[in-house]
Amino acid sequence: MRDERINRVRVRTPEGVVFTFPLAGPVTRCIAWVLDSIAVATATSVVSFVLVWFALVSFDFTLAALTVLFFVISTGYTMAFEYFWRGQTPGKRVMRLRVVDAAGMALTPGQVVVRNLVRVVDELPVLYLVGGIAMMVSRRAQRLGDLAAGTIVVRHRPVFEPDLEALIHGKYNSLREAPHLAARLRQRVPPVLAAAAVDALVRREQLDPDARVALFGELAQALRGLVSFPPEIVAELPDEVFVRNVVEIVHTRPATAGMRGSTAR
Repeated sequence: MRDERINRVRVRTPEGVVFTFPLAGPVTRCIAWVLDSIAVATATSVVSFVLVWFALVSFDFTLAALTVLFFVISTGYTMAFEYFWRGQTPGKRVMRLRVVDAAGMALTPGQVVVRNLVRVVDELPVLYLVGGIAMMVSRRAQRLGDLAAGTIVVRHRPVFEPDLEALIHGKYNSLREAPHLAARLRQRVPPVLAAAAVDALVRREQLDPDARVALFGELAQALRGLVSFPPEIVAELPDEVFVRNVVEIVHTRPATAGMRGSTAR
């Protein structure tokens, strides 16, 4: 449900973990779009400069190629960045915005493709008029592309840089015994869930014992459902240790993480 006063949306995952997102407004989204449009126009101009030489052979071919090229660059630009940057483009990153799944999960390639293909409709007739109207009448400020893909655009809080040395120094991480699964986990953990896990680890000593057990139980359940590790690796891991291991996987590069010392799990 959306809180009309503070412009936030609350999402409850199937595992029972609740996140609250501040929704992005039309002004910040418009500025992000302008910044991305400048980047697309610059890239198109550079390629067009090369294609104009073909106009000496066939003007009609060059005109058609430029039309197709603009669509491919503008659509491929947003698709590529939103997929590899987890819901952000350069414009969104500058404005601290992020596209996320409406249910709080990580974006899928299908969602990225759908929301950007429907962008053509949102842009009609000019300057995102259809998309702007859709955002104003939608409870979650979603344009048609977001509604079709099941996504929302939120204001992205500044990335919290955890003190990993204090959290996991000298701890053996059994999840790294399956490096291919660890890599898959790193790709699948949604940024909001990773941030919640780090925050829980940082504040764990401030929690009541029962609340601490319940919190890490919910987080572990959500994280365990993303990748299935062999039972011999995770069967005996307490929920809090499992969450700590996942945080280390997500926030530490494999080349450096493997050099840590080892102790009991």
